[in-house]
Amino acid sequence: MMRTHARAWAPAPRRAGFGFPPDLGLVLTSLIILAVSGGLLWVVGINYDGLTGGQAQKVHPASYLCVLLVAWQMLRRGNPVANVVSAAEHAPASFLLAAAGIAMALQITLRGASGAAGAIDSFLQPALVMILLIDRDARSLGRLETLVHAVMAVNALLGIVEFATGQRFFPFRLDGATFETDTRSAALQGHPLGNATLTACYVLALIAGGGSLKPLTRLGMIAVQLVALVTFGGRSAIIVTLLLGGAFGIVQLLRAVARGRIPLLAAAGAACALPLVASAVAALAFGGFFDALLGRFAADGGSANARVAMFDLFSRLPLRDLVLGPDPTLVDSLRRITGLEWGIEHPIIRVVLYQGGLMALLLTVAVTLFLCEVGRRCRPGFALPMVAFVILINTFESLGGKTTLLAKFVLVLVALYRPIPDNRAAGRL
Repeated sequence: MMRTHARAWAPAPRRAGFGFPPDLGLVLTSLIILAVSGGLLWVVGINYDGLTGGQAQKVHPASYLCVLLVAWQMLRRGNPVANVVSAAEHAPASFLLAAAGIAMALQITLRGASGAAGAIDSFLQPALVMILLIDRDARSLGRLETLVHAVMAVNALLGIVEFATGQRFFPFRLDGATFETDTRSAALQGHPLGNATLTACYVLALIAGGGSLKPLTRLGMIAVQLVALVTFGGRSAIIVTLLLGGAFGIVQLLRAVARGRIPLLAAAGAACALPLVASAVAALAFGGFFDALLGRFAADGGSANARVAMFDLFSRLPLRDLVLGPDPTLVDSLRRITGLEWGIEHPIIRVVLYQGGLMALLLTVAVTLFLCEVGRRCRPGFALPMVAFVILINTFESLGGKTTLLAKFVLVLVALYRPIPDNRAAGRL
């Protein structure tokens, strides 16, 4: 099947009075999205994850920056109205996702419920990020790739340090209170499952050839990220990474054998590395590195039961409410009665129960088309991290709550899989 790529905008010329370097704003915003969690915001005095405090604090700082940057980008090009129309033609799914996020925020506000900030951060923010990325050249995206590698390296090392010392620096907090029973590393991402999801997608992107790291640097980064992935405690993320990464490696090995092109240096390196890897894993196991993870597999704290019990809520609500959206207070009460104190661990089901089936359908279609649009702007090879992301976001609340996970994934994927230039794409058609 012939694959088409949307034509990117040409870089806009600098205009008088608008001399602010465009890449600086993108890099700063990307850094805040990738590295600033609710736990870090609490340290600087912003109660992002809690219930108390002003409503302006509940929206992630990067969302404000995204709005300002997109508005500035439209003004910088001359006619704002014409540029909005042009942007919608180049990134229609991004505009649909933005509209869906705004619609969800309005629905929540008009019903007098809480959580409108979640719609902004979870859906509007990634849509605006994609709009900011559509006109970036290879040089700009190269800087973004460097930023992604740097943040992910710091995130992994910080997670390992937290595991070794038992000290979590920026854990998830609810009005300042941490969950003492949750000893998983938080690192820069705050939420362990979101952290594990992003790390798994990043590892699989590196395995599949994403980015421009040299072979030895790539192997070293993969090794560090895999160790950190264990400290984050995401069971699903670990299983998906091992299965997809292992399957990809086997397929590549079979292809190399079939072609008769196995580099002797690579074969010798693999022969030397396998015993070392086995010894390292054995040493870590002997030292108790995997004990906490194995404990989570043996006793999941009721997570599996919660995924079954959440379906009981559907029988307790009338059909009309399930379509248009029940009373959030009633859903909260039923959720606690059912024993779901930790929430609804599936994004679509959570949106159905709190905002109704129509809103859930709109958001599901918008996110699906958005991910397809992101994929069209990437070079081939992005399927492995994309499949992992789709699987993993359906294993916990993820996009059903307030998160910047989708925006982070967009930045990682677009940075590591640079868009194909227009002249090359046109030559393929």
